[in-house]
Amino acid sequence: MRTTRFLLSTWLATFGSAIAYSRAPVVHAKNNVTYHGFPRGSMDVFLGIPYGQDTSGAHRFQPPRRYHPAPGSHVDATEYGPSCPQALGKWAPPISLGEITEVSEDCLRLNVARPKGMTEGDGLKFPVMVYIHGGSFWAGNAHDPTILPDGLVRQSMENGMPVVHVAMNYRLGFFGFAQSDALQSEGSENAGLRDQRLALEWVRDEIAQFGGDPDNITIFGQSSGGLSVGMHIMAYGGTKPAPFQQAICQSQALEPGITGTYTIDAMKAVVDHVGCDGAALHSDETIACLRELDTQTLLNASLATYRSDLNIGDIWLPVVDDDFLPAAPSTLIREGRFANVTTMLGWCDDDLTFFTDSSIQTADETRQFISAYIPSVSSTNLDTLLSLYPVSDFTAQSTPTLSPEFFRAARIFRDILMTCEPIWYGEHLARAGNTVFLYDWNQTVLEPLLERATNQSGWGPIHTAEFAYIFSSFWQYRLPDQPTAADYSLANRGSRSWSMFATLGWLGIEGHDTFQGFRPAFAKGDDGFSVFVAGGPSEGLSAVDGPYAKEAVRAQRLRERCAFINSDEMIEQLEY
Repeated sequence: MRTTRFLLSTWLATFGSAIAYSRAPVVHAKNNVTYHGFPRGSMDVFLGIPYGQDTSGAHRFQPPRRYHPAPGSHVDATEYGPSCPQALGKWAPPISLGEITEVSEDCLRLNVARPKGMTEGDGLKFPVMVYIHGGSFWAGNAHDPTILPDGLVRQSMENGMPVVHVAMNYRLGFFGFAQSDALQSEGSENAGLRDQRLALEWVRDEIAQFGGDPDNITIFGQSSGGLSVGMHIMAYGGTKPAPFQQAICQSQALEPGITGTYTIDAMKAVVDHVGCDGAALHSDETIACLRELDTQTLLNASLATYRSDLNIGDIWLPVVDDDFLPAAPSTLIREGRFANVTTMLGWCDDDLTFFTDSSIQTADETRQFISAYIPSVSSTNLDTLLSLYPVSDFTAQSTPTLSPEFFRAARIFRDILMTCEPIWYGEHLARAGNTVFLYDWNQTVLEPLLERATNQSGWGPIHTAEFAYIFSSFWQYRLPDQPTAADYSLANRGSRSWSMFATLGWLGIEGHDTFQGFRPAFAKGDDGFSVFVAGGPSEGLSAVDGPYAKEAVRAQRLRERCAFINSDEMIEQLEY
């Protein structure tokens, strides 16, 4: 554990006395460039800062190019700027609450939020948290109301460990994850991940001017943002220094199908739809044709050919390109070809109930649902997988409208995507000498919103359930009832634990209102592991089984179930 850098008393003595509040905060950066932001609550924010150049036309699909403001220029950082190309309107409420109103291929922008009132000459450098938004690599942006940093930064200040927050937009869907042999040969696959990497390098190079510590950067993300974090840990097979020191993967770190055909099939569908199929799919001529078309034509084609029924809509995935991903993720992990970083990985207790067919009533329907999700898994292995989850384990969860078989299917689904793969990843990170933490988020304020949207109850802590707490943003959800005292208390502990992790690479320091007893998951010389239950009646560190296991964790049978899901044969058939 690193030495605590920002104890409350020190912060008050140095930062507190240096505050000089301004109506229009500015940053004077390299080459006499001035960034003009504005105060918002307890923060100064700088929005829509370009980190990459326009990606349209001849530059479509290509690796991003760093944006350099002209020497002596003034950058207006008071508006977010456009989102990267995607469908307009709302996407998956209440998981997201924002509305996409403007899109452009000139979208590589990022936002910086820092404790309010910092002035040049303070000499203060705070830990940096860089957030990568989710949305299935298909939708979303860096300023959805559910992920705004206001509460997180405020909680970090109240905890005496202030952080600087950064969030970026990056190319999505067809524009960010187009795949072909021609693109691979020119180094243009995984464009969305390359955008994120460029943003991380911008943070490393520029954040000191905004009061951030370039030597203490934590990247964190949820869903496809968590998958992105997992990809950045293994980027370039660990041969290039990572531009970050810690990482948090929330509800994803890996994903089945990365070595499958989802993305190339989606690519072919778009190419056929726009008529660029006169040459072979993998040819230079096809890519040239796609680059000549306008943004809206290509966006319309990708929307028209999108398959939400395949892989829960995750059809635009990272690809092994012999560069950014030099081998299959499972190979890179087995061979220890990743960055050595302190890492926290976790999931929500009922992470995927909201994405599971709520009409499931029978064992046959469960089998059909799981088989459709993992179609490359053999019938024999599917039988073994299902046998590990007897429906009797889920009877107590049933509701008048959600059956035990529904919860059975949702748990198998969750374990494959959200739980066992991160545990396997974390185990290998720990074997390489890295400190690794695991958590299971077990509390939610979203239930009334889900009931209102679906006329069904009992969903549990679903995907994104931690957002309202980590970002301390209950007010964004317009809840029909006020959060409970237990919810507000968890928001303090959860949000402050996340920023404490960014500050110290550790969690649960006595004297701070954070999670207590949160310890590394993998002990040396022990073949077991521990999970911290965050929220709910069983909060605290738990072994996965044995006398030191909490019932909430023991009942999940993670050792046995994950041992099978993470077996070599299953990993091969899960295609990652």
